[in-house]
Amino acid sequence: MSEKQCDIIRKTSVGGEALIEGIMMRGPKGSAAACRLPNGEIETEFIEYKPISSKAKIFKVPIIRGFIGFIDSMILGYKSLMLSAEKQGIDENEINEEELSKFDKWVYNHFGDKVMSIVSSIGMVLGLLLAFLLFFWMPTFLFQSISVGAAKGFGWMFQHFGLLFSKGEDITLILDESVLRPFKALFEGLLRMIIFILYILLISRMKDIQRVFQYHGAEHKTIFCYEKGLPLTVENVKKQTRFHPRCGTSFIFMILIVSILFSTALSYILPDVIVNTRMLWIAIKVLLLPFMMGVGYELIKYAGKHDNVFVKIVSAPGLWMQRLTTREPSEDAIIEIGIASLNAVITDNPEDDTL
Repeated sequence: MSEKQCDIIRKTSVGGEALIEGIMMRGPKGSAAACRLPNGEIETEFIEYKPISSKAKIFKVPIIRGFIGFIDSMILGYKSLMLSAEKQGIDENEINEEELSKFDKWVYNHFGDKVMSIVSSIGMVLGLLLAFLLFFWMPTFLFQSISVGAAKGFGWMFQHFGLLFSKGEDITLILDESVLRPFKALFEGLLRMIIFILYILLISRMKDIQRVFQYHGAEHKTIFCYEKGLPLTVENVKKQTRFHPRCGTSFIFMILIVSILFSTALSYILPDVIVNTRMLWIAIKVLLLPFMMGVGYELIKYAGKHDNVFVKIVSAPGLWMQRLTTREPSEDAIIEIGIASLNAVITDNPEDDTL
């Protein structure tokens, strides 16, 4: 059987995630993580988790299933990441009291083993607040500042040179509300993309993250090999591309694109809200986020099972971003992890792997 023939055999729902010296895969048999232990051996372990999507039929309805699936992925991903850390001998509860300050000792003595859970919870809350500031408040604030500054600048020009109005305030009002408003959603969306790309570029310079990105690439290449119906061997996996249309990176980028489209539409439907009520504008976008995630998920799911001009267009930005979030595996040992994790969750019948 030729590779070209194999390309159309399997369009699966199998997916995964790169871990610390490991890969987690989700398939018809459940979720399993394969990790390279410090002694060089590969250990594969199934992860017990009952998806939220399995608790009610409504959670499987298109659009809704996208947001619910995102929550499931976050929970499962966290459990898998903690498991891989344990396999590497990283104990989050292991604390050297000699290195603690007086305040740290007081906290540890009063809260004991719960101290790391408290720190982790605080870190998660702070991370969510930071994400909120970067992705929602900052773009809106910057646009407001730039638009008002630009409008006042043009107003000053018109007022002093007498080109149109006798009062600069008139042209300021017109520019701020009528001319600049349609660009608000586009500006905010592009700024979010820039923040996301800069973040990826920044962390990609870290040595440990580069290693994780190699496992990310191995995950994609292994899934591609399986989808082509080829035997899961190191040599076959090596030949595959590391850019997959159903990647989480593509999903995030798709959400950003969808948010621009929806926000632009809202800028015409609710013009007064955009101009006069900044916090309400932010609140509306936050409330619409689950819906936008759902739309992004459906587009990614469609792209994973079809190959046409539309799919190539909507997939292009996410696939380009994967040049930053994936790396070619530097050694066969990394590919072996991908093969071990995928073999643990697939069945002998490829039809079981599709939704």
